[in-house]
Amino acid sequence: MVEQATGKQMATHRLVVVGGGFAGVALIKSLGWTDIEITLIDRRNYHLFQPLLYQVATGGLSPANISAPLREIFRRQKNCRTLLGEVTSIDPAARTLVMDEQTIPYDTLVVAAGAATSYFGNQAWEDHAVGLKTIEEATEIRSRILFAFERAELSHDPEEIRKLMTFAIVGGGPTGVEMAGAVSELAHYTLKGDFRSIDATKARILLIDGAERVLSSFDPSSSARALASLQRIGVEVWSKGRVKQVDREKLLVDRQGTLETVMAGTIVWAAGVKGAPLGAKVAQATGVAADKGGRIPVLPDLTVVNHSNIFVIGDLASVPMGEGGFVPGVAPAAMQMGQYVGKVLKSRLKNAKPPEPFQYFDKGSMATIGRAAAVVEMSWPKWKFGGFLAWVAWLFVHLSFLIEFENRLLVLLQWAGNYFTRNRSALLITNPGALTQELEEEKQRAARLAKDGLMETPQAKT
Repeated sequence: MVEQATGKQMATHRLVVVGGGFAGVALIKSLGWTDIEITLIDRRNYHLFQPLLYQVATGGLSPANISAPLREIFRRQKNCRTLLGEVTSIDPAARTLVMDEQTIPYDTLVVAAGAATSYFGNQAWEDHAVGLKTIEEATEIRSRILFAFERAELSHDPEEIRKLMTFAIVGGGPTGVEMAGAVSELAHYTLKGDFRSIDATKARILLIDGAERVLSSFDPSSSARALASLQRIGVEVWSKGRVKQVDREKLLVDRQGTLETVMAGTIVWAAGVKGAPLGAKVAQATGVAADKGGRIPVLPDLTVVNHSNIFVIGDLASVPMGEGGFVPGVAPAAMQMGQYVGKVLKSRLKNAKPPEPFQYFDKGSMATIGRAAAVVEMSWPKWKFGGFLAWVAWLFVHLSFLIEFENRLLVLLQWAGNYFTRNRSALLITNPGALTQELEEEKQRAARLAKDGLMETPQAKT
């Protein structure tokens, strides 16, 4: 119970947190020894370590290695209960929200719903180019990659085989770079010699990015080092390449004014993110306008304008950060926001002086490019380095961010095995029926177009 200055007792403060990602978990853990009654709501029953999803997508790790059940995380935190469900509406005036037709009251609401894949207004592309934000997407990509090799093994058409063994990754940020490196290692080492009719090492890995250089948010020297590492492991990089059309196994790319058609058996979309769909409901309920990326602008204390009891944190929050920039959507920023809101709530309940406005402490950036290669940029001290040492630093940092100790140990053992043997333990096609049906539907669609005389004519070179 929380007591007022008069000595009278009031009801325990009710905090509802929507989202069990880095921001939500950090917030709740910071309030473990308070009298605040916490309700955590999430559509999933687990916390997911998204930065390692690409390793699930390429068979290096299993989904359980990078996720932890939320109930297990907060088992010993008695002031927190976890609910599985989806928030459908928010009523700031009544201080309630609706989750799966249940009305849940709150005194303070924290929305930490995260982000989703952005196709920049071309949502139809989602059916053909899989994003990398969820476990389902990661296992879908894994199935598509392995299914492409299996189909190539059965084919006798050289052009079909070439298409199936072409893997296109759209987006040259850390996710795209890490994904391209992992697919290259999978094809050139892990699957080498596994097939009898095809040579997996002949696979073409294509990384397409609209910017002038990969890892455009990094220093140019780090980008150059990453490019050299990608080229060394056989990744073909197309800078200044803008995707104009995406079909089941085809991309139309504008390369500085020249349209080129890329036939690819697997297309992965790592080109952009937007605020989670819940952001639109928050904007409508609070009367604020979301930015073009679907994120919610917040005040310096991370509250929504005119709603001091509603916070938005993590990837869904648009937080200014000096010289016109914004706090990036990365795990350290989300954790810092969660910890900051915890301090704000503690000060409010004690009627103490509120903490200073939120300031993001940027510790630096890093990305790995396959086996024993990475780039690291540290903010303090200002160091930039790459190669094996950077890769070891990347391993250490990512292990430290994993929630459960058991997960850290399992991932460490998996990585050690992968490093010394180049094998991957999770090369499973989990939905072959769905992939076969999708291909059959695409063939029927193409046949209908051909019958109606609507077959597309080649308008770009291959």
